[in-house]
Amino acid sequence: MSSILCFGEALIDFHAQPQGGAGQPPAFVPFAGGAPANVAVAAARLGGRARFAGMLARDMFGDFLLKSLTDLDVGTEDVARTDEAPTALAFVAHDAKGDRSFSFYRPPAADLLFRPEHFRANAFDGLAVFHVCSNSLTEAAIARTTIVGMQRAREAGALVSFDMNLRPALWPKGEDQLPRLWQTLSEADVIKLSAEEFAAVHDGGDDESVLERLWQGHARLLLVTDGAEPMRWFTRTARGVIHGYRVDAVDTTAAGDAFVGGLLARLADQRVKPADLDALVADEARLVALIRYAAACGAITATRKGSFTAIPDQAEVKAFMEKHA
Repeated sequence: MSSILCFGEALIDFHAQPQGGAGQPPAFVPFAGGAPANVAVAAARLGGRARFAGMLARDMFGDFLLKSLTDLDVGTEDVARTDEAPTALAFVAHDAKGDRSFSFYRPPAADLLFRPEHFRANAFDGLAVFHVCSNSLTEAAIARTTIVGMQRAREAGALVSFDMNLRPALWPKGEDQLPRLWQTLSEADVIKLSAEEFAAVHDGGDDESVLERLWQGHARLLLVTDGAEPMRWFTRTARGVIHGYRVDAVDTTAAGDAFVGGLLARLADQRVKPADLDALVADEARLVALIRYAAACGAITATRKGSFTAIPDQAEVKAFMEKHA
């Protein structure tokens, strides 16, 4: 199987724990995380050959992230290290439905220091999918690196995937996010947005104007998720709605990343190249099956605490889908 290369940030998610009693201070437990790193872990757990590309700090958290990726069979040959900045931190709190809120400590952070020259010369050889999210768009230099990576992957014949995963708190105050977001959207073949993100890129228009603009780029498939609500899918010639799996959510931190990892693992397993994507999305039964598999990966992840540690393996997803058939 060709490999999946996920580019961007790996960070430490400090998850809030239940307080021990009245007057006790809140406690936070560190978990390895970061959206593209989560996707790489998901793809590897689900039988894919996954690699992570990014800059890790030479600090205790960077060491922890590198070991966590390696322990979960994610290739780290595309990881660079620096002592110029620390590892980014995110403190995560959850409400009664498992939905999370974040407090970020970034910048400065090591992941923002990756540059085009840090990609290995043969990083894109034999690549099936190159995946990014918007957390590597928050500064001009790392945004340029992201676009360069997407373009190099396309030149190498790989599918290009973008899960926006928008975190407005990571962007400089007052900066217009839309130009970089739309530049990245135009470079991707497969796009995953939340309902809120879909609305955020309207730029004064509506759903149809967003779709028209997307199809002018490389996009062939758009997936719009909405938590426990039905998800929507769009192609250039069709669209539909798929009901997900009802679960008791505990922690949704990595659920969207597991969804994307499941989808990309299946695309890589089926050897789908950019030239094959139109035929795939035109086959509605096949497309729906792919999305249902991805939804199962996300649903299971939402029932567990953590980031890397919450993501299921192939056997768990198979059993879950059989149970909920």
